[in-house]
Amino acid sequence: MTRLVRAGRLTFKALEVPNYRRYISGQAISLIGTWMQMAAQSWLVLTLTHSSTALGLIVAAQTVPILILGPYGGVVADRADKRRLMVILQATMGLQALALGVLTITKAVTVWEIGALAVLLGLGNAFENPARQSFMLEMVGPEHLRNAVSLNSVLANVARAIGPAVAGILIATVGEGVSFLLNAASFAAVITSLLTLDRAGLRPTAPTPRAPGQLREGLRYVRATPELAVPLVMMGLVGALAYEFQVSLPVMARSGLHVGAAGYGFMTSAMGIGAVFGGLIVAAVGRTGIKTISLAAAAFGVLLMLAALAPSLTVELIALALVGWASISFMATANSTLQLTAAPSMRGRVMSLWFVAFQGSTPIGGPIVGWMMAAAGARSGLGLGAVTCVVVALLGLLTLRRLAAGRGSPPAAAHPQPAKS
Repeated sequence: MTRLVRAGRLTFKALEVPNYRRYISGQAISLIGTWMQMAAQSWLVLTLTHSSTALGLIVAAQTVPILILGPYGGVVADRADKRRLMVILQATMGLQALALGVLTITKAVTVWEIGALAVLLGLGNAFENPARQSFMLEMVGPEHLRNAVSLNSVLANVARAIGPAVAGILIATVGEGVSFLLNAASFAAVITSLLTLDRAGLRPTAPTPRAPGQLREGLRYVRATPELAVPLVMMGLVGALAYEFQVSLPVMARSGLHVGAAGYGFMTSAMGIGAVFGGLIVAAVGRTGIKTISLAAAAFGVLLMLAALAPSLTVELIALALVGWASISFMATANSTLQLTAAPSMRGRVMSLWFVAFQGSTPIGGPIVGWMMAAAGARSGLGLGAVTCVVVALLGLLTLRRLAAGRGSPPAAAHPQPAKS
């Protein structure tokens, strides 16, 4: 019993920070709304177009701004008051969800309007995510960062388990528009949590003074630091071709397993449930470094292939739960490795590159996965992701051997000392 209590305290250690408790409660409500919108938007596009390629293009439109402006979003995050920037951008994204909801409820929505609003959402994400990622260290400190990152991933996947299932029920009963309106309302929770944080408990990094060439400076810093560059390349490849679940899962539900909107919601929820358990394990005993990232990528690939070959919805739900566990292990490990390795003055820029690698790669991967499924069948989208993960795992391990051989000893990126401000 004592061991269980100790393990529980270790798993949820970041919740000892009052500001983090307040923030994560607001974020929980907002993320459920976000996943509702993601699921409803994918289904709405499929309903209007009956095209996996069109779905891939809409997802790409939402992430093109991240690909183009994401690195500059990191520069802005390093220069700005991150909390204030997050409040402004969260409010803007809430208005985007409101507009999409009104258009859908009134049956005036068209595919080009969905695409235009997706671009606006992408613009908000391009600047909000680097600020949010780098703000985490200011809120919890280096001693709690790894745990907080893992708990954030758990939270996102609890929302993934709840949001799409609720959206599936709403789609089947009252239509997609209600999901968008509820998401718009959910932004009030996270904005309130940010506005009511105890500022005395924050550890803000001094804003980087405005100067020319700061984006190039960040890119040079990453290029000169293999412990940052290698995980970013791995995340970019996996993000482009394996994390395209907004494209692959609705098509798999509709054409591969023939289970409809409710089945699609349960598939996404199953992956979220698996990710919750995986995230809790990472939070308790999580390690960082290229080797751990590579092993997580290998497991991710094998389990994605199982999901691609699943003959029934029951087997698919089990496979996707395991996929969720592996995917969160890969993502949380890469995120923590980057944050703990990056210098404080560079953290916003480094995390903007992580976000570009994770979601900004979608404009490249989304249409590829959509085209692949149109040409080779619904299951090929997940299969392509599986192959990509295995290849990335091999590349990571080979790179690790090369780095170790060049230095005469294994790299010490797994547990770096926090840099002084």
